[in-house]
Amino acid sequence: MNVNTACAWQVYRTRFLIKAQQLTEPMTFIDGLGREQCGKPGDYLVEFSDGRRTIQRRDIFEDIYVPMGPVDENCASGLQSLHSYAPASRGPTASA
Repeated sequence: MNVNTACAWQVYRTRFLIKAQQLTEPMTFIDGLGREQCGKPGDYLVEFSDGRRTIQRRDIFEDIYVPMGPVDENCASGLQSLHSYAPASRGPTASA
């Protein structure tokens, strides 16, 4: 791999706040774009501000995101939607 060290480094950050909770059991569902999302205990269920949900591997999630604290009381209903999220079943690999 060749890296052009003459170019200046750029600083990046994630742009959005997200809600997430760590999975305690396997989960599989079909996301809004029709892609299968699979996670195992320790991975994270992530909800973006536009309502999209995805599962991210623990090592990647914890490398990218910094915890900001629990959802405040004004957003408690949004957190409830994560708890009551009903994943789509897709055969024997699906887990709720």
